[in-house]
Amino acid sequence: MKIRNLLIAAGTLLCLAPAARAETAAPACAPSAEYTRLSGPLARVAERIAKREPVTIVAMGSSSTAGVGASTIEHNYPSQLEKRLKARFPGIQFRVINRGMSGAVDREMLARFEEDVHAAKPDLVLWQVGTNALLNFDGIRDQGDVMREGLRRLRAIGADVVLIDPQYSPKVLKDPDAEPMVELIQTIAREEGVPVFHRWAQMRDWKEVRHIPFEAFLSKDLFHMNDWSYACWAEALSSAISWSATQSGFQFAAQPLRP
Repeated sequence: MKIRNLLIAAGTLLCLAPAARAETAAPACAPSAEYTRLSGPLARVAERIAKREPVTIVAMGSSSTAGVGASTIEHNYPSQLEKRLKARFPGIQFRVINRGMSGAVDREMLARFEEDVHAAKPDLVLWQVGTNALLNFDGIRDQGDVMREGLRRLRAIGADVVLIDPQYSPKVLKDPDAEPMVELIQTIAREEGVPVFHRWAQMRDWKEVRHIPFEAFLSKDLFHMNDWSYACWAEALSSAISWSATQSGFQFAAQPLRP
């Protein structure tokens, strides 16, 4: 009887195991179209791709660009982005240089432009802005001037630019200036003629529409992103860059990235 009971128990556990695995499996990224399109073309990147020349990208930002919360360097968003762009455009060399610095505010990033951005001679700069101004209670008063000055400098070296807005997380949501900051970034981008990658809206969609808990896409501090969300961010951004770079009158068929 004891043997029979043990066999029944073992069989029950085997039957339950797949269900348990299914419940803990990470959700699919499946970014919607609005997060895989940019509002304007990336003319310099498009030209480099059309000529099948190397493309250099500088990722400028703070801790979420540096990759705090990722399990390894390979799992931060710049590393994931480089891998995905190479897969989308076989035979073209993509180099994504990570210039993220934890705790940096936008004005500090601006002071590092010459060394960290200009020296790399980038074709595209991805500039993550706004988050630490909120965390430091700096508000949004001076942020517009800083962003406009940064965009002026980047245009002077001929690089394409994409602004990236803050992450949607409990720590950021506590600041009453969070939504105004997102709106300010969108306004400046529209006035200056540069696209925005809407990280805030993408992450809000995970939480509010897809009902993915914060714990599933943020690290233990409920602020920094984790491997899953960095990968999903890179997936949507690589698709957006690909779309904008191939909608500028240049004929080049980007390869779809397999899931």
